[in-house]
Amino acid sequence: MANLLYLVHRLPYPPNKGDKVRSYHLLRHLLQRHRVFLGTFIDDPDDEQHLPTLRALCPDLHVERIAPRTAKIKSLGGLLSGEALTLAYYRSAGMQRWVQATTAANELQASVVFSSAMAQYAQPLQPQVPMLVDFVDVDSAKWTQYAPAHRWPLSMLYRREGRRLLTYEREVAAQARRSYFVTPNETALFVSQAPESRDKVQSLSNGVDADFFAPDPQRPNPFAPGEQAVVFTGAMDYWPNIDGVSWFVADMLPRLRAHWPRARFYIVGRSPSAQVLALAGEQVVVTGTVPDVRPYLQHAAAVVAPLRVARGIQNKILEAMAMQKAVVTVNSCADAIGAGADQGLLRAESPDEFIQALAPLMDHPGHAAELGVHARAFVEQGFSWQAHLSGIDAWLGPLHANDTVTLPEAAIHV
Repeated sequence: MANLLYLVHRLPYPPNKGDKVRSYHLLRHLLQRHRVFLGTFIDDPDDEQHLPTLRALCPDLHVERIAPRTAKIKSLGGLLSGEALTLAYYRSAGMQRWVQATTAANELQASVVFSSAMAQYAQPLQPQVPMLVDFVDVDSAKWTQYAPAHRWPLSMLYRREGRRLLTYEREVAAQARRSYFVTPNETALFVSQAPESRDKVQSLSNGVDADFFAPDPQRPNPFAPGEQAVVFTGAMDYWPNIDGVSWFVADMLPRLRAHWPRARFYIVGRSPSAQVLALAGEQVVVTGTVPDVRPYLQHAAAVVAPLRVARGIQNKILEAMAMQKAVVTVNSCADAIGAGADQGLLRAESPDEFIQALAPLMDHPGHAAELGVHARAFVEQGFSWQAHLSGIDAWLGPLHANDTVTLPEAAIHV
């Protein structure tokens, strides 16, 4: 059983948004065999209530609070220093002091970094404390993707962030014992931009908790009688999600309603932005935070993920498939999961293609249910968290298979 330093840019509990789902399950995996010293940030006051859960599991937990608006202003100092703004956003003297004190007081065998921004705290510990980095996605590519969809000066800032963050990602990967990305495509993309780290990176896929995300005949239906609910789930203060639902409402929903007048679009997710709230109306329901996303998935006529900007594996798609729902999404999201129509993952790139893909689901509930069965079988067989995350074990030293820690099941709030 090793002593590990685990550095995460957002509190890894509860698993209520994409990055927290992965960081939470990675924490669970590490705790099965190791003592984990956790350093993290909180950017949502609602997460404060969950600190006792993590304190009961880790020998030490250090939390720094971030006010996003203030942190964004502070990060602009990176324009003067020439560094990526992401690094300045997550820079904290308190976190740095805690890392130094934890290292001095404990014999650490490795640091596990979740998100490149947290590597700045682990880099000074090397080589005495080897560093493993879960990049998840190539974040620099994400910022570069954002640029064309925004006006100046944001377009300029996003392009700059893409360049500066890639420089830092390459530096971190070159120093790390091992680095991980969520899909082979993300790994290949990074290697194409950082060929010097070709032999030090590998894929570490996402999974889904198929025991939690499972249909239940006793689960109540949140929709009005007779309506055909088309559902999107996700954190609604995240720009790719905002862009995706805005695109669906503008370009797909009118055509959807023309064919199926009882159709209604449900945007299910926490922290809806002003742009998302403005979409609400007779044909669009914006729920905000819900206590449990599963009823919305289970009783939907269809689930969509119209993401024009997306990196890696979308947990929202895996969760819907585990709930026995066929999902209509873009090619890049489907490719990352590796499923097709026979496994309940339907592809569409244009508004017309989305309507064509939705048609059999809306017209034939029995066919939709059959595809849903195939979808769940696919993720049950191929997306076990334990199987995927075991890829990190070989780089963490000796394992003790009988040493286990049981974490409480987390209700998924979105």
